[in-house]
Amino acid sequence: METELEGRMVGWLFPIIGHMGICTMSGIIRDFAGPYFVSEDNMAFGNPTKYWQLDPTKVYSTGPNPWDTSVLEASEEYKHRLHNLCCDNCHSHVAMALNLMRYNNKTSWNMVKLCFLMMVHGKYVSFVGFLKTWLPFLFLLGLILTVVLVLNLR
Repeated sequence: METELEGRMVGWLFPIIGHMGICTMSGIIRDFAGPYFVSEDNMAFGNPTKYWQLDPTKVYSTGPNPWDTSVLEASEEYKHRLHNLCCDNCHSHVAMALNLMRYNNKTSWNMVKLCFLMMVHGKYVSFVGFLKTWLPFLFLLGLILTVVLVLNLR
């Protein structure tokens, strides 16, 4: 079971991974926030700092409101799953929604692909969002480098 502190620390150590959610057509964010829990418009680790604007015209699934239906189905499925930091997590939840809606006519979405595509297509919400993402990592890196240098200069 992942606690909020553990989730934040993962973001501090690996800021390119981060936490991920997916919006409904009305802009309500759904995210797999922990074991058996999908939050609605209250992301597990605070407001988003980065986003990737997807194109609703690239949905190839049929039926009424396929985007929202797919997000809802993925969310309902993940309400019955145990959260696993490495294998079945927030990225997997988003991947399932994209697979269900056949986004970009694909059903091969997964957490690794989403991580890399978020690096390529993602945009920070603001400069403050950029700082919130990278400052903790840079602080920890600076601290580690300082300790290593101090120990090696003795």
